[in-house]
Amino acid sequence: MRVTVKVKPGSKKGPLVETDADGALTVFIKERAVDGAANEGLIEVLAKHYGIAKSKIEIESGFTSRIKRVQVRND
Repeated sequence: MRVTVKVKPGSKKGPLVETDADGALTVFIKERAVDGAANEGLIEVLAKHYGIAKSKIEIESGFTSRIKRVQVRND
């Protein structure tokens, strides 16, 4: 499944996942957006949220953006 994710790096609320009315996720993470740390933090938080391994989550687009498209595999 593909999910649109809004990332809020450097948040004191994190790690936290909220769902918007349109089904998009907003993910608050503590990691800053430096050297890919926020992307790694996003993958960890989403893996815990869905209860799957980190290897089943892949960022498809938006590597340097706060809005990302993420592929979540359940196979």
